[in-house]
Amino acid sequence: MPLPLLDPAYLEKLRRYLECGDLAFDFENASEADKGEILDFLESIMDLAELVDATATRLIFKDTYMDAIEDAKSAR
Repeated sequence: MPLPLLDPAYLEKLRRYLECGDLAFDFENASEADKGEILDFLESIMDLAELVDATATRLIFKDTYMDAIEDAKSAR
């Protein structure tokens, strides 16, 4: 079953763009408007990373997570 939104090639391209310093170079040489766009993009990635972390934790530790929720509910 293909999962069209899972695109490891794009993630790798983005990783290389950040690691090699091209993003930093582009930011340093950008107009103020483009700098704002770059910062907004980076903020979106950081927000997405938090969501990814929470989702992965829930998926990986689903049983433990569900047990903790039940424990919290029964403690009330």
